[in-house]
Amino acid sequence: MQSITKEFPGVRALDDVSFEVRAGENHALCGENGAGKSTLIKILGAVHPHGTYDGQLYIDGKEQRFHTVRDAERAGIAIIHQELALIPEMTVAENIYLGQEPCRFGLIDKRRLHRDAAQLLSQFGLRLPLQTPVHELGIGQQQLVEIAKALSRNARLLVLDEPTAALTESEVEVLRQILALLQEKGVACIYITHKLKEIFQVADRVTVLRDGKTVATQAVAACTEAMLISQMVGREFSRDARFPKREGDAHRQKQVALRVENLSTDSPEPPRLDSINFEVRRGEILGLAGLMGAGRTELINVIFGAYSGRWSGDVSINGNPVAIHSPRDAIRHKMGLVSEDRKRYGLILDADVTCNMTLASLGASESIINRRAEFEKCNRYIESLRIKAASLTVPVNHLSGGNQQKVVLGKWLMTQPDILFLDEPTRGIDIGAKAEIHSLIAQLAAEGLAIVLVSSELPEILGISDRILVLHEGKLTGEFINDNVTQEDILRCAAGPITPHPLETEQTPVGETSQS
Repeated sequence: MQSITKEFPGVRALDDVSFEVRAGENHALCGENGAGKSTLIKILGAVHPHGTYDGQLYIDGKEQRFHTVRDAERAGIAIIHQELALIPEMTVAENIYLGQEPCRFGLIDKRRLHRDAAQLLSQFGLRLPLQTPVHELGIGQQQLVEIAKALSRNARLLVLDEPTAALTESEVEVLRQILALLQEKGVACIYITHKLKEIFQVADRVTVLRDGKTVATQAVAACTEAMLISQMVGREFSRDARFPKREGDAHRQKQVALRVENLSTDSPEPPRLDSINFEVRRGEILGLAGLMGAGRTELINVIFGAYSGRWSGDVSINGNPVAIHSPRDAIRHKMGLVSEDRKRYGLILDADVTCNMTLASLGASESIINRRAEFEKCNRYIESLRIKAASLTVPVNHLSGGNQQKVVLGKWLMTQPDILFLDEPTRGIDIGAKAEIHSLIAQLAAEGLAIVLVSSELPEILGISDRILVLHEGKLTGEFINDNVTQEDILRCAAGPITPHPLETEQTPVGETSQS
């Protein structure tokens, strides 16, 4: 790709960007949200067709002019976007071969379809339920379906946009093995990620974009994490700056905001929550760790009234028992929930910023909205959260991932919650936006909010939590006061105890750990 320039109304997304990938190379593409990565890839995949941008696109030295996505696919380009392109009602096998189904006598040959899909998954070590509708899978498994779909097309160039954002450690390892196999076959890969650790694990070279321009292309072996961060944000960025310092254990002397006792679910599918007991105090950030499928999301959904199955147990707020049967009940009890899938559960993508930010604050009986008051209130949160948007009337899907996440946070802060659940609040956003959200979380805790933080990134859990609970297969297997705790300590509990021991009580001294 040579001298690529792409403009949208009022914005130059790419400015004279040049980018090349060699055969059999794993090439990382990184930069903050809004740097131009997604726009560049959409040009490569003809989402933005030839004629809508300036510059040239070459494959094997020959200039290409892709007018449709199908043109790019015929040239051997397969792109897995952050927004997964799956048909929820169709099965895993049907999604893998969507548009290229094997036919017999003019009808889809279901037997061959499943046989081919099974062979493909076996070849690359993927384990997926072929006859299960995609909507019944978690985000991580849906991501693997997208990867399998790309592999079925025998791509010469595979583009992965944040491929591990929703994967477990074991699934990430499978992906690395797939990339190694493809590399042996001469398949090139463009690997887009905000997880800098992964760049050093999988990439041969890395290109950094900033503000729509190419900053550097270099061998990964010649880079350091600090160097990449500096190139991405345009300034020195220390590790300490990513995680704000917490003020000792003062929160432990404060009032218990939320207490959960003997919470269990009666679900036919795992994870089944089993006698969960915990509490979180005002001003405390409680980290909730565990492998995917451990039950972290299910736990906070039950408490928030967003769980559709049967459950039992007791929930108390400020020492008073409460009955929460719906998110509306939770909001009435001054709770907020930033869900892990902001595009599916947190935002109305086609609606504007104002609509999204005020959605949770509107009362059930309100039929007339005071637009002036709405705009004034939204403006205050736009300024305090430093949300970058052209205006309050711009559709939220025009914002970068980090700014979309801030809109979701603003929506819940506008309800003035006392208890805030954050499920993967920094997934898929760049390191600068992550640091801003970490600072905001710490500020909210300092103001007295009780915060429950779910994260699959252990450095994030360790960097910002005051106390950490670990789940394994629906059970609490560890509790740590966050003082000299290691990732190994948490992973040991997340993998499941060898010999169970009861958790220590609230009197656990700061600096000691308890685990079972």
